[in-house]
Amino acid sequence: MNAILTMIAQRLALGVLTLFIVSLIIFFSVSLMPGDYAEAILGQAALPDTVRAFREQLGLDQPAYVRYFQWLGGVFTGDLGTSFSSERAVTELIGARFGNTMFLAAYAALIAVPLALVLGVLAALYRNSFYDRTVNVVTLTTISSPEFFLAYVLIMFFSVGLWNGSEMIMGGFFPPIANVSDDVGFWERVYRTTLPAVTMTLVIVAHMMRMTRASIINLLASPYIEMANLKGLTKSRIVFKHALPNALAPIINVIAVNMAYLIVGVVLIEVVFVYPGLGGLLVDSVSKRDIPVVQGSCLVFAAVYILLNLTADVLSIISNPRLLHPR
Repeated sequence: MNAILTMIAQRLALGVLTLFIVSLIIFFSVSLMPGDYAEAILGQAALPDTVRAFREQLGLDQPAYVRYFQWLGGVFTGDLGTSFSSERAVTELIGARFGNTMFLAAYAALIAVPLALVLGVLAALYRNSFYDRTVNVVTLTTISSPEFFLAYVLIMFFSVGLWNGSEMIMGGFFPPIANVSDDVGFWERVYRTTLPAVTMTLVIVAHMMRMTRASIINLLASPYIEMANLKGLTKSRIVFKHALPNALAPIINVIAVNMAYLIVGVVLIEVVFVYPGLGGLLVDSVSKRDIPVVQGSCLVFAAVYILLNLTADVLSIISNPRLLHPR
């Protein structure tokens, strides 16, 4: 137990250091964005003195390192600054959108994780069969396709539909735009976000399915599995009772990594479906050159990704304590 707590403390310290380095990259990358917010707001006809005064008001006239440490100090106190465009607190803007992003990611995870485990276990049970080859081809095709392409294909088939003259042959099942708000009920929200969730599922299920399949196939060659075969145990009993529990460490790791992708990889999905999440807020803020919102959104994405990777390490070691003592 002490070894696990020590490992968690080490991972947390490494995560904080990583987040600090990422904050540097975020701040100075955002500072290199083309264009100037003051000139974009005031217009090309604005006088230089007016632009200079506006930049001083926003604090953009200060050196980059001064602005960075001011921003970092605010991060430690929970203050991510104030939006240039709306003049609202960045934490307020992010908080309103982050819940929507988490809902969409959780919905996709509830579909993707059980589906990937079932497909992976069945692919291992029927290795090299027609089913195994078919599942591998389909999942590799979906993972190789861009998210926005899959999104538009799903919209075409399940929203716009296929038409034969004036008669719809197929489609109209789900709305093409996932517009949700606080007054939308739970089941209505689930209905409106089904297509975005399915799109994200198609993107990530291949990783988890193939890792499940590979882990179980690797364990099926172990001596204790051969002994179970000699005892006459059924193949399904061997997989579910003996192989799957010992294959949990790599499976949990790849699931947690894909959960991190669900959180940070929703930007394109939210833009395509006009979903009011954190990814959509980030894209809108970039187009408006709203620097505080861009920095805050990127930092939240980075923090969630690092935290989920830490969770993956901890769960992998808890499921297989031998990982604490690598050879």
